[in-house]
Amino acid sequence: MSRFTPLTRATGHAPFSRGPAPSRYIRFRQRRRRTGREGSGRRPLRSAGTAHGGRVGGMRAPGAGNEGPGGVRGAERAPAMLRSLHPIPRLCPRLCPAGPCPARCQPRRRLAVPPGAPRLPLWQRLCVAGAVAGAAAAGWLYVRHEKERQQRSRRLQQLRRLALGQGDFQLRDTAGAARSKADFLGRWVLLYFGFTHCPDVCPEELEKLSRAVELLERDPALPPLQPLFVTVDPERDDAAALERYLRDFHPRLLGLTGTPEQVRAAASAFRVYVSAGPRDADGDYVVDHSVLTFLVDPDGVFRDCYGRSRTAEELARSVRGHMDAYEPLPTADGQ
Repeated sequence: MSRFTPLTRATGHAPFSRGPAPSRYIRFRQRRRRTGREGSGRRPLRSAGTAHGGRVGGMRAPGAGNEGPGGVRGAERAPAMLRSLHPIPRLCPRLCPAGPCPARCQPRRRLAVPPGAPRLPLWQRLCVAGAVAGAAAAGWLYVRHEKERQQRSRRLQQLRRLALGQGDFQLRDTAGAARSKADFLGRWVLLYFGFTHCPDVCPEELEKLSRAVELLERDPALPPLQPLFVTVDPERDDAAALERYLRDFHPRLLGLTGTPEQVRAAASAFRVYVSAGPRDADGDYVVDHSVLTFLVDPDGVFRDCYGRSRTAEELARSVRGHMDAYEPLPTADGQ
């Protein structure tokens, strides 16, 4: 022993020869081991024939090993423990090996099914779900169709009260024959107001109108459509001038002209603005007018109008929609 190591008076040994003093936890374990209340190592789960107790998932079950006079056995405390562990269904087979699992220990179901109630096969449930979905879709489509029909009916009644395009006109075609509104009843009409000396706008609109008529003529199921061109410059646009001008467009495009009073009355019936500009040194002038294409149904009622922003395809699509949804307008006596 080193001469530098001091000795104790009682034992003659060096202090702390067995190491530092054990901690409080170590002393507690030692006391438990001496009294026999705790065995060495972890105890395995008990067999199916034993009562509830032992360890579950590394934790001692309530009441395990606490038998004594006046005490409660672990098997009698098991239901209380199961009620506290019912959200964890994977522990039920271990906690309830000898009998049926309590109701609160079983996983909860979203839809309560009575015990013993027969369940429909999968294909029958799919058929029922499909039938319900189909009925709901059919009801929605019916309500939508009725709403659109009522909206169209209200709009037609409003147009009829406004009397837009309702007035008759008396004009002449390129052959010199007299034409009135009654001559076009029973046919759909696309009507455009312009003049032959227009530099760019009128040719573009007539080209678009001709293209839309060609697109609609491809479907033989659609009713016939008559394109019309009404001049707003009757002083220069006579029958011969109209015939020469309309050769470059659709072959069925019909030109109409007349006296200044007749042309003014036809433009007023469709609320078309017309104003002749000042003349230049050569006597030439430009006519300012509304750039609109009007759709008239077989009843002679204005249905829609299209500005410069619409393409030929959009115009043809809109006319087709009006034709498909067309219903004869009731007369004044039937209202």
